[in-house]
Amino acid sequence: MPTKYLPRNSSVLEIGMGPGTDLLILEKYYKDQGHVTGSDYSKIFIDRYRKQHPDSDLIVLNAITLKTDQKFQGLYSNKVLIHLTREELKQSIKRQADILEPEGIICHSFWRGDKEENYDGLLFIYYTAKQLQKLFEDSFDIIKIEKYKEMESYDSLYIIARKK
Repeated sequence: MPTKYLPRNSSVLEIGMGPGTDLLILEKYYKDQGHVTGSDYSKIFIDRYRKQHPDSDLIVLNAITLKTDQKFQGLYSNKVLIHLTREELKQSIKRQADILEPEGIICHSFWRGDKEENYDGLLFIYYTAKQLQKLFEDSFDIIKIEKYKEMESYDSLYIIARKK
């Protein structure tokens, strides 16, 4: 999450940290002056990361319900919300607004397109910029939605938005 939109002394939650690659980056920028919490629905990922980084703040968390009493100034996910159905994503977005502090920032990435795929029971939903704007605009002021290359030209999108 760029420090341009979220100062270094902020509290950040990564939704769906997986093996923790991005969490390490977030900790580099936000841990010293702010606070970073990693989350995943898989306890296996949490336990594995905790073994290597025992001082990290980690919680088992469902990306849809986000059941936590904690509040954060920033929420981040990297291609995690693509695994939720469109209805589940709507629920998650509402809950994200609930756990964000006033003026809080979100930064999420998605595969770009307009299709749904299923690989061995794992759902992948691709979104257009217009679809993301429509999903997020009720709860968030969109700062930017940008295309970028992960594997192929403009195959991905990220959204940065501020809680209304």
